[in-house]
Amino acid sequence: MGTPGHRRERLAGQIREEVAEMLVGELKDPRIGLTTITEVELSGDLRHARVLVSVLGNAEAQQATLEGLSSAAGFVRRELGRRLRLRRAPELAFVLDHGAEVSEKIEAVLQKLKEQQ
Repeated sequence: MGTPGHRRERLAGQIREEVAEMLVGELKDPRIGLTTITEVELSGDLRHARVLVSVLGNAEAQQATLEGLSSAAGFVRRELGRRLRLRRAPELAFVLDHGAEVSEKIEAVLQKLKEQQ
């Protein structure tokens, strides 16, 4: 038997895969744009999961996608419970991951500096 931290990591990975699969094939909400699940953070008691998402598009598209994901959270939670055979699936909170945007901006600045030299 692994450590509790290992179980949490494994479960977070499984949740990430399942939610990504649902995004592609099952969530038909037109508000949900091109979305990538970047990370899943589970609380210590496994009752809450923050699902970090990267959304292609402007702030309006990102906001619309978050609204669509939030309204689908109950369905996604039930499906996770069923697919992963969890007695109690975690409550899901979808959050924008700004890490990808920040690293793209840094790359652009570094590229500009390189070109100026």
